[in-house]
Amino acid sequence: MKFIPAIDRYIFRLVLMPMLAVFLIAASLMVLDKMLKLFEFVGNEGGPIKIVFQMLLNLMPEYASLAIPLGLMLGILFAFRKLATTSELDVMRAVGLSYTRLLRVPFVITLVLAALNFGIVGYLQPQARYWYERLDFELRSGALGASIKVGEFTTLQDRMALRIDQSRDNGRHLIGIFARFSSPKGQVVTISAREGTFLALKGSPDTIILRLTQGQLVQDEPGQSPRVLSFARHDLPIDLPAIEKFRERGGKEREYILPELLRIGWSNAVTEQTRNSSRASLNYRMVEVMMMLLLPLLAVALAVPPKRSSSSLGVFLSILMVVAYHKINEYGQAAAAQGRFPPELILWGPFVLFALLIVWLFWRIAYVPGGQPIGALEKAAANLGKRVRKLFDRDRRIKPEQT
Repeated sequence: MKFIPAIDRYIFRLVLMPMLAVFLIAASLMVLDKMLKLFEFVGNEGGPIKIVFQMLLNLMPEYASLAIPLGLMLGILFAFRKLATTSELDVMRAVGLSYTRLLRVPFVITLVLAALNFGIVGYLQPQARYWYERLDFELRSGALGASIKVGEFTTLQDRMALRIDQSRDNGRHLIGIFARFSSPKGQVVTISAREGTFLALKGSPDTIILRLTQGQLVQDEPGQSPRVLSFARHDLPIDLPAIEKFRERGGKEREYILPELLRIGWSNAVTEQTRNSSRASLNYRMVEVMMMLLLPLLAVALAVPPKRSSSSLGVFLSILMVVAYHKINEYGQAAAAQGRFPPELILWGPFVLFALLIVWLFWRIAYVPGGQPIGALEKAAANLGKRVRKLFDRDRRIKPEQT
């Protein structure tokens, strides 16, 4: 590390900690929000709890692709904001260090994270999304061994209704059982039992045995009186419903990796709708990654407040601009997938405009003497704050007088 200049090591430390903190906070908030919904969904479907964490793990690449750019930008912004508010930036500029020189380490970090994000959105995220969809399908179809819901009637193959009062041992041991099933000839059998246990049947994976103990069986046939039988143990075979296999990867453009999108987007063997969706997804992923290369310039331009000011307006604007740009890209992808606009125009057009704005903001702060790209906004925000404080102060003076 001795061959790395001290100024670069110092800036690296300033950037690293807030960048990691923002990344973890952003990812955690997204995970927690989704976790609550998944717990409710898995609970309603009667699936095992471990499926929640498997589904969250497959969503992590998608969350990381959003949290990485946000963490990168705010990490650089907080680092240069600290340098500016403690007057260290003025000292560095006085000894001849330009903004371009100070951004050397942030740009190295940006290149590493951009390459990482390219791998995530180009290869890892599509496959993780497919596995998430597969887990969701298997959970809904019962392929994951979802247990019978307690206190509700469960219908099996439209012929048998089953209800239980309690469930133990992951659904294998049942208490308080009521079952009713009918045959094609009109025979209806009603069974109630104190306890029951699911058993596997050797040589027949599509059938399981429900062994009932201490119960009664009522057999009702058309034209005959019902017959009531009491039993100490009774084996009831249950045919499991056939489970449909999940589709192969590639049912949606979000599940294609980049080489596949390139091949499909310019292939004449697919429909126009498929080509539009593939090209829209490809260009959307590329502009999201390319924008990361401009985030250091945006962060520095918004990090330095005016002299004798500690306003956090730049932090708010940086988050607003990045989120707004992401939403614009999402709209552009949807519009391009529908064929309303060419993907290159609707996605790369906003990128060019946003890039020009960022370059202008950086040029103002770095090369214009006394330049402050958001100085007018800072002044307007300060004036607005003063008026709001005066309004509250006047209300405080009026209330005691009225009392």
